[in-house]
Amino acid sequence: MINCNCNCNRRVDCSILALAASIIIGIVAGILRFTAVITLTVPFLWVTFGIALGFLVLLFLKALIGGRTCNNECVCAALPLLLLGILVTLLTSVILLGITFVATSVIGAIVTGVLLAAFSLIFTSTACFVRCTANCPSCD
Repeated sequence: MINCNCNCNRRVDCSILALAASIIIGIVAGILRFTAVITLTVPFLWVTFGIALGFLVLLFLKALIGGRTCNNECVCAALPLLLLGILVTLLTSVILLGITFVATSVIGAIVTGVLLAAFSLIFTSTACFVRCTANCPSCD
């Protein structure tokens, strides 16, 4: 159980930086997909789906084993972003696996940008979560 009270109000900006970085990555990926510089292959979509599913299982096990209390502000700010990244990655990878888009399709570029933004949000919010729990001196 994560039971910290390390006054993380000054470190909540990590989640804001994670969200901003993910949005920038998503916009760049959407532009690159629209101009046909990058393509998404089926194995990449399965890998993103598998990684997101693995993170979801780990998060579920952490909630099941670790309890449900959250006294640390920065942990409470990082976990919803992590869950958002996981669920959006799962949804958009299933959409892209089910529907094939033309390389220069606007809708395909938007969905690709959303997928890669959510996928990068998983890693950036995980980094915020690890940074917060590692910098908390009063953890039980």
